Amino acid sequence: MHFKLLSAAAFALSLLASAAYAQSAKDTLTIDLPNDAATLDPHLQWDTDSYSVYRNIFDNLITRDASGTIVPQVATSWKYLDDKTLEFQIRDDVTFQDGSKLTADDVAYSINRIIDPALKSPQLSQFNQIDKAEATSATVVKMTTKSPYPALLAQLVKLSIVPKAYVEKVGAQEFNQKPMGSGPYKVVQWQKGVQTELQANDQYWRAKPPFEHVFFRAVPDVSTRIADLKTGKADLVRDLPSDQAIALKSDQGAQVLSVPTERVGYIYINAQAGATKDVRVRQAIAYAIDRQTLIDALLQGFGSPVNILGAQPIFGYTDKVEGYPFDPDKARALIKEAGAEGAKIEFLTSPAYDRSMVEAIQQMLNDVGLNTEITALDQATFLKRRQGDAKDAGSVALGRWSCACQDADGIIFPLFRTGSSWAKYSNPQYDSLVDDARSTLDNAKRLADYQKAYEILRDDVPGIGLYQGDAVYGANRHLKWQPSPNEAMFVMDMSWQQ
Repeated sequence: MHFKLLSAAAFALSLLASAAYAQSAKDTLTIDLPNDAATLDPHLQWDTDSYSVYRNIFDNLITRDASGTIVPQVATSWKYLDDKTLEFQIRDDVTFQDGSKLTADDVAYSINRIIDPALKSPQLSQFNQIDKAEATSATVVKMTTKSPYPALLAQLVKLSIVPKAYVEKVGAQEFNQKPMGSGPYKVVQWQKGVQTELQANDQYWRAKPPFEHVFFRAVPDVSTRIADLKTGKADLVRDLPSDQAIALKSDQGAQVLSVPTERVGYIYINAQAGATKDVRVRQAIAYAIDRQTLIDALLQGFGSPVNILGAQPIFGYTDKVEGYPFDPDKARALIKEAGAEGAKIEFLTSPAYDRSMVEAIQQMLNDVGLNTEITALDQATFLKRRQGDAKDAGSVALGRWSCACQDADGIIFPLFRTGSSWAKYSNPQYDSLVDDARSTLDNAKRLADYQKAYEILRDDVPGIGLYQGDAVYGANRHLKWQPSPNEAMFVMDMSWQQ
C-alpha cells in the first residue's frame, strides 16, 4: 500500500511537471477581438482590429518602443538633408516571407503607394504632406515633403513596408486577401467574419517568434470573450468594458491589463446632412451630454474627462478651450429655436463600441427632445458609412480615435479637415489653421494654430470630446505582456510563463 501511494504521488508529480512544461512550451496563442479585421492590407483601413492583426504580418519603416520613443525598425537611421528632405538608411538583412530581399525599392514603393490618391486609403490625410520617395541605392531612400512637416516621423511609425514585386504581380485585391510582409507572422488563412490564422515566420530577422501559431478571432459579444478567457478558449481578449474588467480582477486564472492611451472617446456629429446640419442642433447635443456621469458610471476609473478631441500626451493639446457644460434646459431651448423637436437622429454604432454608453447617450439626446435611433452595424459596414457620403454617414456616432502619433495633426486634421473621408464638416478658416500647423517647424506657432482650431471646433461642434481612454485587456495569468499607449498588439512583445 505504501508503495502504491508513492507511485500515485510520483505519477501525480509527473502530470504536474508535464502540465508545467506544456504551459512553458505553449505554441498557440488565441486572441479574441471585438470584430474581424476589415482589411489585411496595411495601407487601407487603420481600425484597431485590422491593425491588431496586420501589424504582426508586416514590419514598419520606424516604430515606437515601450516608452513611446521613435526607434528604428526597417530603417536603421535617418537624417534631414533640408527642411523638406529626409534620408533613410535601410537594413540589408530583412527578407519577405517568400524569401525575397527587402530593399529600398520596396520602402519607396510603400510610401508612394499610400500617398497615391488612386488607392483611396483612409490613411491618406496622415501621409499626404509627402510629395514622393525614391530609392537612391539598395539601402537608401530619399523622401521629400511638400512643405516642412513637423509630424512626419510621428506619422511614419505607422507605415508598413509591402513587397513591391508581389503587390504588382497579384494586384491590390488579392494582396488584401493573401498579404505577405516581412513581419514575424505570415497568414495561413483568413476566414472573413470568423478568424485569421497566422504562423510564425521562422526566418524573421529580429528573433524567433514566441508562438508557432496565433489565432485572431472575431467575437463581437463581450460576455462571450470573457467566457472564452475564463475557460481557456482564449488567452487574450481586447476591449473590456470597465464593469467587466473590475469583475474579472477576482478571477484567479486571469489578469486585467490596462494602460492610459492617447485615444480620445468622442461623439462625431454630421454637420452636412440631416437635422444636425443646423449648428444649433449640434450645440444642443453638446449641452445634452453629461460626460461626467458617463465617465463615472461606465468607465469606472478607466478614463479621464476631456473638453476637446485631444489628451495630455498629444502635441497641440490645450486646456484653455472650455467644453460644454451639461445643461439640458439650454439644449431643449436650442432644439426648439431650430424647429428640430422630434427630429430623427440616426446613431451609428458597431460591436467596437460599448453598447451601454451608446444607449446612455441615446437617452440623453431623447431627453432633450430629439428622436434618436440606434443603427447597429458590423465594423466594416460602420467604417464604410462613416467614411462615405455625408447623406449616408448617420447623424452621430461614438468614436475612439487614436493616430498613434501623439500629435494633433493625426487627430483633428483627418477628422475635420475639408476633403477628409472622415470629415462631414467644412470651415475654410479651420482648414487654413490646421494646414499652417502641419507646414511649419515652429512649435510655438503650431501650438497657437491648434488652440485657434480647437476654438473653432468648439463653436461649430462637428464633434465633442468625451474622455481620454484606457486600453483594457483581459489575459490568461500566464501571459506576460505590457500593453502600450499606442495600443499595438504586437505578439513579439508577448511570452508565456508558468
